[in-house]
Amino acid sequence: MGIRLKIFWSAVLLGLNLSPVGGAALRAESGASSKSSPLPVEEVARKLEERNAQQFATLAQFRGTRIYHMQYFGFPRREAEMVVRVSYRAPEAKEFTIVSQSGSTYIIDHVLKKLLHDEHECSKEQNRGSIELSTQNYNFSYAGYETTKDGAQYVLNVVPKTANKFLYRGKIWVDAKDFGVTRIEAEPARNPSFWISRTKITHRYEKIRDFWLPLEDRTESSTILGGRAMLSIEYTDYQVTRTSGVAALGTSQQRTLK
Repeated sequence: MGIRLKIFWSAVLLGLNLSPVGGAALRAESGASSKSSPLPVEEVARKLEERNAQQFATLAQFRGTRIYHMQYFGFPRREAEMVVRVSYRAPEAKEFTIVSQSGSTYIIDHVLKKLLHDEHECSKEQNRGSIELSTQNYNFSYAGYETTKDGAQYVLNVVPKTANKFLYRGKIWVDAKDFGVTRIEAEPARNPSFWISRTKITHRYEKIRDFWLPLEDRTESSTILGGRAMLSIEYTDYQVTRTSGVAALGTSQQRTLK
C-alpha cells in the first residue's frame, strides 16, 4: 500500500474527526425554523460557530467504541479491522484502548494505529484552531435548503482558505433548528500524494441528547495505478458521563448507535 497512502489516511480523517463540528442545543433557536425564510449564509455560519463553541465548552467527558475497517483493493490486497474504546476528558485528554484487531498487520500498524496517534496530537489546543470548521479556516456559500424526515437543513458549500492537509472542500448539511452539522460530503483540500487520483469523504453525525457526535465516517480513494482503498469508522456505545453547565444531562446516559 505504501507510505504515501498511510499519510493520506492520516491527513484526510483527522481534520474531520477532530473538528468540533457538532453543536449543543443549549438554548432554543427559532430564527431558522421558517421554511419560507431561511437565514443568510453568514448567519448560519455564525450560529454554527456558536454551537461548536458551546459543545466544546459543555461536553466535559464521554466514552464510546469505534470500529475501524480498512480494505485495500490492489496488489497485494489487504484488509484489517480494529475495535477501539475511546475515553475523552475536556479539554484535550483522549485515551484509546485497543479491544481487538484482525487482518493485515501492515494496515493495523502503519495506518490504523497511526490514526490514533495523530488524533491524539491534533486534539491538543495548539493544533485545534487550524483544523476546526470555522470562518477562520473556510469560506461558506449557500447551496440549498432541504426539508427531510428529520427536519429542515441548510446545505452549505465549504472551501478552505488554505491548502492545509487537514482541511477539505465540499458540502455540509446543518440542522436548521440547532445548527449542528449532520453530514459532510467532501474531498481533501490538498491531494496528499501523487499516487492518489480521487478521494471521496462522507461523514454522518447523530444527536445524542444535546450533542452532535460522529456516527459513521467513510473514505474512498482511487490511485493512478488502479488500486482502491476504503476506510470506514463506526461510532457506537456513547456514554456522556460528565457535562458542564447543563443541568438537564444526567451523569450516566447511554445510547447505542448501529
